[in-house]
Amino acid sequence: MDSATSRRLRPWRAFAASCVVAAGTAYAAESFRTPFAYCAAVGTIDAPDARYVGPAVPDAVARGLQKAFGVASSEPLVGFERGTTWRCMDGAVYACNVGANLPCGDKPPRDPQPTEAMRTWCAENRGSDFIPMYVTGHATVYEWSCVGTVPKRGKQTEQLDARGFVTSIWHRIEPPSGAAAGQH
Repeated sequence: MDSATSRRLRPWRAFAASCVVAAGTAYAAESFRTPFAYCAAVGTIDAPDARYVGPAVPDAVARGLQKAFGVASSEPLVGFERGTTWRCMDGAVYACNVGANLPCGDKPPRDPQPTEAMRTWCAENRGSDFIPMYVTGHATVYEWSCVGTVPKRGKQTEQLDARGFVTSIWHRIEPPSGAAAGQH
């Protein structure tokens, strides 16, 4: 490009750069008070970021989990307000309530290798039909056993979603009836 063309394009480049900055500022400034509007806007994210400005565990998420667990709506929500995390996948809200064996925040490896703890267990429990979860960890989706003193991965017991979370403990939460998902 010659210098005359470059000089003529300079104002347009500055204008284009300011548009990009303004668009980025508008995007960053956009915030959401409902998880449904937030997830519709962000699509997929493993945990809410600064754009979500509502309560940590929105009432609609706690009630959605209450329904998913088959608990009567007349029962207290306190158990679902504590220990609940939520995320967005494909524009929808998904929630999990942590329990003794529910690793909500973990993404189990799809192709795990035996750990040192498993090797130790098998060395001490030669030929064991199983390796207990306190040895394997709760973030496994496979059965484990010992062939002699060697840990062996068995059948897969849980499925993982597209993000790598255990599908059986994450529940899709629908917006309350009458609530518009698009409201900020």
